[in-house]
Amino acid sequence: MEAVEDIVIVGAGIAGLATALGLHRLGLRSLVLESSDGLRTTGTTGFALGIWTNGWKALDAVGVGESLRRQHNRLLRVMTSSTISGLCTAEIPLSAMGPQRDHEFRCVQRKILLETLEKELPSGTIKFSSKVVSIEESGYLKLIHLSDGSILKAKLLIGCDGVNSAVAKWLGFKKPAFVGRFGIRACVYYENGHGLEPKIFLFMGEGVRYGVIPCDDKTIYWFFSFSPSNQDKEIIDNPSKMKQFVLSKLGKVADNIKAVIDDTELDDMMLSPLRFRHPWEILWGSISKSNVCVAGDAFHPMTPDIAQGGCAALEDGVILARCLGEAMRERQVIKSEGKGMEEEDEYKRMEMGLRNYAKERRWRAFQLITTAYMVGYMAQSNGKIWNFLSNIVLARFLAGQLPRIARYNCGKLRIS
Repeated sequence: MEAVEDIVIVGAGIAGLATALGLHRLGLRSLVLESSDGLRTTGTTGFALGIWTNGWKALDAVGVGESLRRQHNRLLRVMTSSTISGLCTAEIPLSAMGPQRDHEFRCVQRKILLETLEKELPSGTIKFSSKVVSIEESGYLKLIHLSDGSILKAKLLIGCDGVNSAVAKWLGFKKPAFVGRFGIRACVYYENGHGLEPKIFLFMGEGVRYGVIPCDDKTIYWFFSFSPSNQDKEIIDNPSKMKQFVLSKLGKVADNIKAVIDDTELDDMMLSPLRFRHPWEILWGSISKSNVCVAGDAFHPMTPDIAQGGCAALEDGVILARCLGEAMRERQVIKSEGKGMEEEDEYKRMEMGLRNYAKERRWRAFQLITTAYMVGYMAQSNGKIWNFLSNIVLARFLAGQLPRIARYNCGKLRIS
């Protein structure tokens, strides 16, 4: 008789590993399928990501928050500047943003985050070089066809397989839409320290938006987003031209910020199109169906303009694990009472857990995608009026809106 996996997670990214670890903390085993031959620490996913207060609550819930805090500096202020005038348009202490006045932001290296999550999982949880090519139903099971010709059977399937998700496609979601902008991301390492203050440095104007963010005392992450013209497309496959393009678009900026881009090694830069899922798809689409659901970028790909993509994936992992834990706990109780459990009953409990997860996450995902899109649209629109809005109005909007978004609490893994 062929073995059947209780829970299969597709994708060993942030959402996939956070979900697997959340389930593990609740005593539930899962198998994670990863198409690559190792953890995807760069690629289209970037070198680092901002983690706000809500993300740290999720990391604390799965038990890795303190370990990651020790390796990444807490940033104390956010400063926005105009690339046109070179003047600071706003500088706000992160601790003073919003009524709670206790916000936490750190820029976390993706490699360290994924390795930290992986180390907490039981050996054998992740199966690398396992690309999903198709999914079909067989009674209450899902048959997962892999590129090597093998087939896995799963009682429950979770898609955390990114913007090109095979699981999201099975659920009926369309491919994420291109927003008309590209993002360049990079990390710079300074053996003797970089000397930047512990701040988020943001710059906007003339149709570009970029930021320089310290991760620790020696590592700096930077990003640059722009809407390409026909002549700009030649930089896509040419790192040298890509770097020169960024340097030419920085505008009026301090020499120490310009030096960060100038010091970047060509191999430490990557460019990718920015994509998002249309918000109405989130409201009306099937986040879960029968014993299948999606999380992370497979669920709610968004532009990086409010630094919430990774945080939302971590939230997904905790909430999904808790909802499934509650459903599976009922199964454990019935078994322990000697009543047994028929296949249909087990299926219905899993389905209920996924429905609860989808209900809890739908509106949150809609808000995040919509806010990120609008912020990006305002920040990178060109013209005198839009430059004024991005330099003055948007800075104040971010100061008020980001704390409200980051106040979200995904809760503990404890089940009632």
